[in-house]
Amino acid sequence: MKKKWVSYVTATAIASLLVGAIPATAATDLGHQVLASNDGWAAYSTGTTGGSAATSSNVFTVTNRKQLVTALGGSSNTTPKIIYISGTINMNVDDNNNSMGLSQYKDPVYDFNQYLAAYDPAVWGTSKVPSGTQEDARKRSQQNQAARIMIDIPSNTTLVGSGTTAKIVGGNLNLKSGVTNVIIRNIEFQDAYDYFPQWDPTDGSTGNWNSMYDSITIKGANHIWVDHCTFSDGAHPDSTNGTYFGREYQHHDGTMDISNAADYITASYNYFHDHDKTSIIGNSDSATSDDGHLKVTLHHNYYKNVVQRAPRVRFGQVHIYNNYYEGSTSSSSYPFSYAWGVGKSSKIYAQNNSFSIPGLSAAKIASLFSGGTTLYDSGTVLNGTSVNVASSNGLSTSVGWTPSLYGTIDATSSVPSIIIANAGSGKIQ
Repeated sequence: MKKKWVSYVTATAIASLLVGAIPATAATDLGHQVLASNDGWAAYSTGTTGGSAATSSNVFTVTNRKQLVTALGGSSNTTPKIIYISGTINMNVDDNNNSMGLSQYKDPVYDFNQYLAAYDPAVWGTSKVPSGTQEDARKRSQQNQAARIMIDIPSNTTLVGSGTTAKIVGGNLNLKSGVTNVIIRNIEFQDAYDYFPQWDPTDGSTGNWNSMYDSITIKGANHIWVDHCTFSDGAHPDSTNGTYFGREYQHHDGTMDISNAADYITASYNYFHDHDKTSIIGNSDSATSDDGHLKVTLHHNYYKNVVQRAPRVRFGQVHIYNNYYEGSTSSSSYPFSYAWGVGKSSKIYAQNNSFSIPGLSAAKIASLFSGGTTLYDSGTVLNGTSVNVASSNGLSTSVGWTPSLYGTIDATSSVPSIIIANAGSGKIQ
């Protein structure tokens, strides 16, 4: 149990009280737990302990954005710290916790109707990305929002939900290059909503609207454990946004994206649902410096009503085991497209994953992208039938590595019941 804050009258505690953060005790609880020594790539070498070494004056319970930012102490604050999220934290707020939205973030020059008129493919064409007055104003508007909702997470931090109702709404946790040893657990992430998506006529054959924010962005960081979290679009599914230029006006990007030579990451017992672009591991075919990095383990995660990227991989050595995928290929809001994106030089090692998606073929579990030639796959069950995704796609199984950091690999037949009972925030045993 965490003691009352009045028990701690220290300089650090007083400073914390001035900004509303409440110091908590160093009891043995979720905040002080560390990753097991064999639990995926995040256990490699030094392991992942987060802020478990925090002193009592660096253990906080926060209830709003300002308290969270203050408790983190800036991107260079590597002092071990444990931060408990209590209740719902809305990131689209000012420092007085007043709601902010499109009208507060919008640059005075930006006008959506003028943006549409300027970059209509019939006017602008389809061979170059937008530039000029309205695109510059859109970027400034987006930067205004980013300054509020993108929060840098420093090294040696544990961020954990208190109880079963902890939420971060509209936020983007950012783990940059140089950051190491972070634990994020037991939090529901909803609706990382971009008010100012960009039109890109060169994206694909018909162009696309692209947004900026993920719930968690791991961009160059290492030794990260994301566990028992929930991710979704929350109250703003993109299917309700309508279309412009014949493409869905999409306000959400990824849930948890990993890029820029990030390394040694374990994502376990998370629940990803009602979302399109779930997770990328490696964001560019040209980022050849990612080769030899992007070592990620995904196990016991629940993917329900997601469209794609669960995950899409470039370069990385990615162990995918005991995950459960559930959905429909004909859902009007989130029709399943594929799970594993086999991209450039990817090295996916998949074991004992289960799919309950009526009408899906084994070949469609994976999508092949340029430079993706290998996939090791064993124990996959699709709608009650054993399948082999690699052979169904004519892929080599020689991925060049074999996982050694993992716990019990459950029988595929047990995966659905285990995952439904245990994955997601509020379900840590």
